Amino acid sequence: MADPIFPPATRETGERRRQLAPAATEAFENFSRTVFAAGALDEKTKQLIAVAVAHVTQCPYCIRGHTKLAHRKGATGEEIMEAVYVAAEMRAGGAYAHSTIAIDALDRLGAWDGAHPGGASHDHAADDGGAATTGGSAPR
Repeated sequence: MADPIFPPATRETGERRRQLAPAATEAFENFSRTVFAAGALDEKTKQLIAVAVAHVTQCPYCIRGHTKLAHRKGATGEEIMEAVYVAAEMRAGGAYAHSTIAIDALDRLGAWDGAHPGGASHDHAADDGGAATTGGSAPR
């Protein structure tokens, strides 16, 4: 059988983590307990937020763990899936909102209809002062 892309999270992995970085592990675990304790938000709501964020960050360990914890804190399957769809909309919404940048670039080119002046192929580096190929920031 092929090695899995994501090895299983085991008690042994946790112990190894603690051996390699005991202070950081303890600090992270304390931080996590504090963050997920009931406060202005109840524990179920915090776990539903974690399920949604886990889907956006695409962490399979977080998805599995926080889905189990959300259910344990009283979240229904319907609530968990609704949180996942909120995450999906927010992820897609980011791409949709960032279309403003593409529209702005088209406006600056005078290319609202999508056509390039003169019908020539487009050289991205020529429009951004070389930023696309040199890593520099494009002049405005």
